[in-house]
Amino acid sequence: MFKGAFTALVTPFKNGKVDEETFRQLVERQIEQGIHGLVPCGTTGESATMSHDEHKAVIKICVEQAKGRVPIIAGAGSNNTAEAISLTKFAKEAGADAVLHITPYYNKPTQEGLYQHFKAIAKAVPMPIVMYNVPGRTGCSMAAATVARIARDVPEVVGIKEATANMTLASNILEQCGQDFDVLSGDDFTVLPAMSLGVKGVISVVSNVLPGKMAALCNAFFAGDLAEARRLHYELEPLNRAMFLESNPIPVKAAMAMLGLLGPEIRLPLVHLQPANEETLRGVLKKMGLLK
Repeated sequence: MFKGAFTALVTPFKNGKVDEETFRQLVERQIEQGIHGLVPCGTTGESATMSHDEHKAVIKICVEQAKGRVPIIAGAGSNNTAEAISLTKFAKEAGADAVLHITPYYNKPTQEGLYQHFKAIAKAVPMPIVMYNVPGRTGCSMAAATVARIARDVPEVVGIKEATANMTLASNILEQCGQDFDVLSGDDFTVLPAMSLGVKGVISVVSNVLPGKMAALCNAFFAGDLAEARRLHYELEPLNRAMFLESNPIPVKAAMAMLGLLGPEIRLPLVHLQPANEETLRGVLKKMGLLK
């Protein structure tokens, strides 16, 4: 159902509010440069510091601006199952094609709790669901057997964003869930090797900066042009590293501000990129020919 490069969109802010005009421009830029899909209100979109009204507005704007040209997987996750259901209802009403649901953070559910969480969301709001496994942020990891159980029992769950960079886990999920289940990489460094296992693409941070390049990498791989896919993989690696000089989305918003794509605002408790890392990032952008 979902294949290729999906951008985990940043959310631009201006004077403490969502900058709607800039956000629409970012959506348009993504589509014009060939991105395969968009993911608003994820980690990269600073969903953790947006109010519910802002969260809903960003999803609505993204769907309106995309006009059906690419699929939208709207962030709707929470560590409160009732809240996740509420956000999912809104995403469906707004016209999103699917929702992205992170494993509940902080309260650290068991594998049975994870199963029941996703099952409850699907029962309450039948629509395509992509799970999101990122234990480095949540303190909670989905076992391959749990993913397979959900894939078998909950047809609304169509895939998973697998963000551990663990090729063994990705392989086990693919083995147990089959090729009809959409596994997407959540890690820009491992897109190419993950696709060699059967992963369908990526929900990407770096494609905020270079959507055309990440889309081209996926296109080349699926066209069987491994040499071109490998060339693009190594071309993107310096920027991939730079995007994680500090916590995401600090570096990607800094890069986009340097390129004049948005203003510099980021919300506490995140702060602006530290001077030494800013210098490193600027150097990477210059070396890649993105800045003079």
